[in-house]
Amino acid sequence: MSTEGEGTEPVRWRTAMEAALYGPQGFYVRPGGPGPAGHFRTSVHASPLFAGAVARLLLWVDAELGRPAELDLVDVGAGRGELLTGVLAALPVEVAARVRAYGVERAAEPQGLDPRIRWVARPPGRTRGLLFANEWLDNVPLDVARDGRYVLVAPDGTESTGGPLEEADRLWLERWWPRAGAEPGERAEIGRARDEAWAAAVAGVERGLAVAVDYAHTREARPPYGTLTGFRAGREVPPVPDGSCDVTAHVALDACAGAGAGLLTQREALGALGVSGARPPLALASSDPAAYVRGLAGAGEAAELTGAGGLGDFGWLVQPVGLAAWPG
Repeated sequence: MSTEGEGTEPVRWRTAMEAALYGPQGFYVRPGGPGPAGHFRTSVHASPLFAGAVARLLLWVDAELGRPAELDLVDVGAGRGELLTGVLAALPVEVAARVRAYGVERAAEPQGLDPRIRWVARPPGRTRGLLFANEWLDNVPLDVARDGRYVLVAPDGTESTGGPLEEADRLWLERWWPRAGAEPGERAEIGRARDEAWAAAVAGVERGLAVAVDYAHTREARPPYGTLTGFRAGREVPPVPDGSCDVTAHVALDACAGAGAGLLTQREALGALGVSGARPPLALASSDPAAYVRGLAGAGEAAELTGAGGLGDFGWLVQPVGLAAWPG
């Protein structure tokens, strides 16, 4: 599959990703597709425990704001609205009635969407509440560098060497990816576009909390050959930018972080929000077998959300705006 209007000449990865993901027939916007859930498994799809944890985080924000008459919940990169639907279902009825829910997505509004959810192309301004971005920044297009020059890519995935780095990108690498170019052939993913996208989203929060959750790495442990890859139908595939697969790269969340932000793992964040992989007591198997089975299922789902080497290693960037730091 090729994206409509694309050329055949190699271009910088940022340009190629934009067309492959968000062009007229791009992976995320073409009509009739199964949506992200048909190609990869996120925390939202793994268990309703994740939406429940986000609901508890929203309750904390609500209390900090003094329980306002209108409470904003903004999901950036909303997919098909699964997280918003789950959070609204998990909230107390009184709180859900006050929530203004926004699904921010470049794809068209999905059929059957909960009518309480407003489907928009960009985050609303003057948000007072919680802005949550689960696996959004990893799909913000970015450039790739090698040996001080841009990496170019053709629609079939063939790479070549481009021109020297622009000053702003060179300076970003010096600050945030210090080993870029340390060895010939090493690659670096220039996260400046992600920093700018996150800053723009946070700028719309008047008072509340902004949270980004994603595959992440930090300055001290940048991967020497980068993380750019593709996903299709639940499998990792080469990142061919023709619209046939997701094209993604891990996020330098520490570079995105603004003043007062905190960084923690999903394991730590969900633990603070009451998600535990502890098994139910064995005695429950005798006194209430159905409850014991439900408890086992919940423990298994929690273990997947918090497990080492998987979803539990995701990074959470927590940015308060006009609030005290989240105690988690």
